[in-house]
Amino acid sequence: MRACIVGGGLTGLVAAHALSGTHEVDLFESRSRLGGCLSSYEINGYSIEQYYHHCFSSDTHFFSLLKDLHLSDSLEWLEGTTGYYVDGTIHPLNTPYQILKYPCLSLLDKAKLAYLTLRAKSMQGGDLDTIPAEEFIRKSLGDSVYTSFFEPLLNSKFGENKKNVSAAWLISRIAIRSNRGPTGERLGYLKGGFHQLIDALERSIKKNNGRVFLQSPVTSVLRVNGSWDVNGTRYDTVISTIPPQEFKRLGGPDVHPIPYQGAACMTIGLSRGVTGGIYWVNMKDPAPYGAVISHTDFVPKERYGEHIIYLASYFGGALPQNLDRQMLLDFCRRFSVMEKEIHWTRMAVNPFAGPVYTLGYRSLIPQYAQDGLFMAGMFSLPNYPERSMEGAVRAGYEVAARVTEVNPVG
Repeated sequence: MRACIVGGGLTGLVAAHALSGTHEVDLFESRSRLGGCLSSYEINGYSIEQYYHHCFSSDTHFFSLLKDLHLSDSLEWLEGTTGYYVDGTIHPLNTPYQILKYPCLSLLDKAKLAYLTLRAKSMQGGDLDTIPAEEFIRKSLGDSVYTSFFEPLLNSKFGENKKNVSAAWLISRIAIRSNRGPTGERLGYLKGGFHQLIDALERSIKKNNGRVFLQSPVTSVLRVNGSWDVNGTRYDTVISTIPPQEFKRLGGPDVHPIPYQGAACMTIGLSRGVTGGIYWVNMKDPAPYGAVISHTDFVPKERYGEHIIYLASYFGGALPQNLDRQMLLDFCRRFSVMEKEIHWTRMAVNPFAGPVYTLGYRSLIPQYAQDGLFMAGMFSLPNYPERSMEGAVRAGYEVAARVTEVNPVG
């Protein structure tokens, strides 16, 4: 069988890795590098992800992939601390004492929040698919917990869509981030960067005679005499990992569009740290970014020789004008950063950074097989109700298995 894979993100690479060797595989990526949202910059002799990433202790398929690629020894477990930026002050929220000191919630509010965190892993996300996150929190925990804790998170993550986001996403988010020790969250990272995973997948595909085409966007997919014509080349099957509505424009199946949002992520190299040693600072105060992620308060700074900060912003529709300048100016003003302290900046923008888990989203998830074609990606069932590297890996393996069922070897 000759297979075409559209998109060189993690799902597409895993599918190509699974199929190459037993099938002829061509993978097409429109950008100049592989990885999608997991791609990296090369700066000052090291690699750093364009968008912040880490894995979780429950990511079993991801760990199996690392083992398969001989990368398990590179996986390390680090402590991810969190805090809230409120009225110009960063409030750490890691130890019991810090949580008790947090001024925006009462003791009763904190007890309710702790109870929900304990319950989250046992709650069924599907049962909450049609319940707004705001309604669920207000009814379960009260108005003050919503306005002081969850509303800023929803606002920074989903903006104007926050009222349409389901409680299924919110509970999944709480559950996946509940692996906490006495001083922070236990998170996984590949020592040296996740580019190692992308590079290893590319090597595996090529070793098994698969072909990878960079800066090669797919422009048309046509059914011709029982086969598929992709950019003028015949294939027995096609797997698309791009958003279904984008695949439809190329000739893919007419499925319901998936609601997506864009992400703009600014990465900054700095002379000093600015978050008081906290990895993830959520912004309660209004800002052109929803979180400040201090990578070098998670991964040791010594590996880079400088501090690295991410500013994360999500958007719907068109990218706000001059957003990069707004983000940098606000950051420098708010954290008293002088121009001479900034070594470099990079801005990554992806208009399809991830699905928006709106009410009833589960009913929109397409099957892997659609009208003789296959689709898998951030929109697939393993990434519901929260996307992750684990979900991307599972989707890649599962769609590859479906393709093999339809097109058995021999």
